[in-house]
Amino acid sequence: MSRIDELIAELCPEGVEFNKLGDVVNLQRGRRLVKSQLEESGDFAVYQNSLIPLGYYHESNVKGDTTFVICAGAAGEIGYSETAFWAADDVHFLVTPSHVENKFLYYFLLTKRHQIAGQVRRASVPRLSKTVLNNLRIPIPPIEVQREIVKVLDTFTKLEAELEAELEAELEARRRQYQYYRDALLNFNEASVASASKQASKQASKQASKQASKQASKQARIGWATLGEIGKFIRGRRFTKADYVEDGVGCIHYGEIYTHYGISANEVISHVRPEMKAILRFAKPGDVVITDVGETVEDVGKAVAWIGTKEVAIHDHCYAFRHSMNPKFVSYCMQTTSFIAEKAKYVARTKVNTLLMDGFSKIRIPVPSIEEQERIVAILDKFDALVNDLGSGLPAEIKARRQQYEHYRDRLLDFREAA
Repeated sequence: MSRIDELIAELCPEGVEFNKLGDVVNLQRGRRLVKSQLEESGDFAVYQNSLIPLGYYHESNVKGDTTFVICAGAAGEIGYSETAFWAADDVHFLVTPSHVENKFLYYFLLTKRHQIAGQVRRASVPRLSKTVLNNLRIPIPPIEVQREIVKVLDTFTKLEAELEAELEAELEARRRQYQYYRDALLNFNEASVASASKQASKQASKQASKQASKQASKQARIGWATLGEIGKFIRGRRFTKADYVEDGVGCIHYGEIYTHYGISANEVISHVRPEMKAILRFAKPGDVVITDVGETVEDVGKAVAWIGTKEVAIHDHCYAFRHSMNPKFVSYCMQTTSFIAEKAKYVARTKVNTLLMDGFSKIRIPVPSIEEQERIVAILDKFDALVNDLGSGLPAEIKARRQQYEHYRDRLLDFREAA
């Protein structure tokens, strides 16, 4: 039996009392600061509509060891600060009596985060009312139990954070490694192609390396071509969020390529009204869908290979690149450092960075045999899954650690209510 179980058996064997949050704590609202009052650095963080400080201030209005809830913007997010801070008017903070540990309530509210989020009023600015928080039922075990739970969860949180930091560092190292090997695999040096056959013959005659001869012979057969020579570009047609429906014509919006899709996709996350089909333009299976705008030069021209079984509508800030190569090979080529550097020459740097398709079509990429394309794609797919796939590799391990911690926390804070 754990120390917590012993305390519960000793101090509250018949269960734990539950009350409304508003009947136990004093839920207070912060005070507004205007933007001109904020400082870039200072002694006290200012929280407004996010758990990320809005800025700093030379005074505080909330003492340390306090739980707070964001009620506008990132409404429903739950924070805790060990040090004093300034709560702005979109923050409610908990003032607790002596028989309640403030951090105990922080951990408990985290277990109810999804329930709280479900009560957020969705508008142009999401908002959470004070009434929702006041009516939330919370357990109040004896103070000794609260403190022991906080002690255990503090330790577990620290260990989980240290492990996650190690995994994140390893993931970042793997990403750099992946980028290096991706660029190396797709860097068919044009200067060396001309002499590849000669080198292969020389190496083979010396019997120094059969593999080197084989690889050099392959390289000798690799040609280069511009995107305009390889295929053609088809621009999409405009649709808006007002056109979205749950079940309709599958579509890819340019913004989703930045936020949702990776190297390739075989399913869409959005649909537009069926009656729009006649006026839309579509990417076919095997096309590569490319954006033509972006916040940065690197973002412009971000690509995703469409490998679904049906045509998919594309937004007018997208192009479908239609070709006869392996679509994932083309998509991988478009992620390389050298391709991005070449692409930058054709980006119009205006208020919104825009890709000039006439220039983009002049960029050259390697055109190995289809067998070589497939071999390279198979290698890069394994790397990509290791560093990006939430279902496998390090991202999956990080996700599993978080779920394990949340499961353990939720079980510790699941009390039997007293009759």
